[in-house]
Amino acid sequence: MPGSKIMLMSRRSLLGAATASAVTAVIVNQSAGGDVSAPQAPEPNRNTKTLRLGLFQQVPVKWDLKANLAAFLDGVETAATKGVDLLVAPECFLDGYAASDPASTRAKLAAVAQDAAKSPHLGRVAEAAAKRRMSIVFGFTQKDGDAIYNSAGLWDARGQLTGVYHKTHLQTHDKQFDRGEALPVFESPWGALGIMICADRRWPETARVLRLQGARLILCPAYGMRHEANEWWMRTRAYENDCFVAFAHPSVGFVADPGGNLAGKLSNSPGGVLAVDLDLSKADRHAHLDDRRPDLYGLIAQQPKDQGAASPSPRPATEPSTKNRPKEGGP
Repeated sequence: MPGSKIMLMSRRSLLGAATASAVTAVIVNQSAGGDVSAPQAPEPNRNTKTLRLGLFQQVPVKWDLKANLAAFLDGVETAATKGVDLLVAPECFLDGYAASDPASTRAKLAAVAQDAAKSPHLGRVAEAAAKRRMSIVFGFTQKDGDAIYNSAGLWDARGQLTGVYHKTHLQTHDKQFDRGEALPVFESPWGALGIMICADRRWPETARVLRLQGARLILCPAYGMRHEANEWWMRTRAYENDCFVAFAHPSVGFVADPGGNLAGKLSNSPGGVLAVDLDLSKADRHAHLDDRRPDLYGLIAQQPKDQGAASPSPRPATEPSTKNRPKEGGP
């Protein structure tokens, strides 16, 4: 497999220059017709401040690695025709987020789990990245020794695996996985990139830790909740951290800018790719970061007094409920 070496980057300094530029959204629907079998890949973006981000949208088939991989590779071809620099797939796309299947067990997950360095399926992802000169974030169930992780890998435009993130906040069916123990950022041509997977986004500390390491763009491959409240959560994460946040779900994709505004959105478009042009210099304005008071936040890593040392509570029953809210764990 091209580029089996994995590198984690733990810290980057924040940038201070400030400029303003418009953000343009371009919506591409893979099913719109036309021959996309052999597009001409444009030259890769060499500007470290701007990129065209692509969010792939497709409901995968649980347990069917072959079908899901084929669907994603079709999406890579569509993204290539539109000059996408970085393409993001939903959570655990390779196996269709099989962990959310009521029939799933840890043993069954182990049977579809991939070795990040040796998997032939992930090798195809690496080949596609190199062929189309496109960076890719792709979700899969990972096997690492005896551990099984809900993972997202980052391949660069040469097809090299530059990092793998393991989901850190596990609830309900995700407890079949081992939990990740770090919140790294990953080196890219556009600086540090942060990745948080689905439920990780509910804890504001996740995005804040990634941002403080220099991530001007935080990517969130997801599969579960996609209601209106979720969109506002993501817009808030972007606003409070002066950064871009991208949410990639099987049924919706959107990007929030540092002002908390939507830079682009695409819903219910199977096989579609949302492509959004981002100027990351807009995230160099630290309206909130510079005025923080870390000297007052010492309690933030402690358990609340009314909980003590108890184990983390299950998912609260008071989460917002809206008409278009799906069941947890499903698109």
